[in-house]
Amino acid sequence: MLKYTVTFFIVIFTMAISFSQNNSISFLALGDSYTAGTGESKVNSWPLQFVHQSQKKKIDVKPFKVLAQAGWTTTDLLSAIQAEQLEPNYDRVGLLIGVNNQYKGIDFEVLEKEFPLLLRKSIQMAKGNPKNVFVLSIPDWSVTPFARFKDKTKIVKELKAYNALIEKETKGQGATFIEITKMSRNALVNPSLIASDSLHPSKKMYRMWVKKINKKLFK
Repeated sequence: MLKYTVTFFIVIFTMAISFSQNNSISFLALGDSYTAGTGESKVNSWPLQFVHQSQKKKIDVKPFKVLAQAGWTTTDLLSAIQAEQLEPNYDRVGLLIGVNNQYKGIDFEVLEKEFPLLLRKSIQMAKGNPKNVFVLSIPDWSVTPFARFKDKTKIVKELKAYNALIEKETKGQGATFIEITKMSRNALVNPSLIASDSLHPSKKMYRMWVKKINKKLFK
């Protein structure tokens, strides 16, 4: 009887470990101010909201890391990844980058060269599996109050080219592309979607992004 009891508990314990492993993921978010949550409390940034929403679905996100900073270009993010020497063992990697290349007037060729490198590094960090990587399109900041004295036509035109390249490269490397640019334009008629700095998304906008991310990742 003792033998069967011990065996039963071993089976249950093994199943519990398996369940825990299948319902937990490690997560790395890479980017710039949009990923860092500039203009909002960090807990309201899209990576942290993604973690929170995953936990509500009984998916434990641990460990998770955010490597992002306001003003970072593709060049800056490449340098930061190199300096961090990240372990290539993340179950999910999210990437959103490029807006500062456009904002600072950096040659488009830089994005053409560096975004594919960033995507390959993201895939490497995601255990070498492109299906573990998702890329967000660049939001349209021309609709924000910050851009009221800027050349909005130029911003829209350039971001269209940036996002076309990002989408093509993402799909070409087998990762998941998530379009949020159209969604970001809702801020034009809904000021509550913009943070108090008049430029970055509010927690409501980030929540919309996370909802779309979850639909893509957890079908």
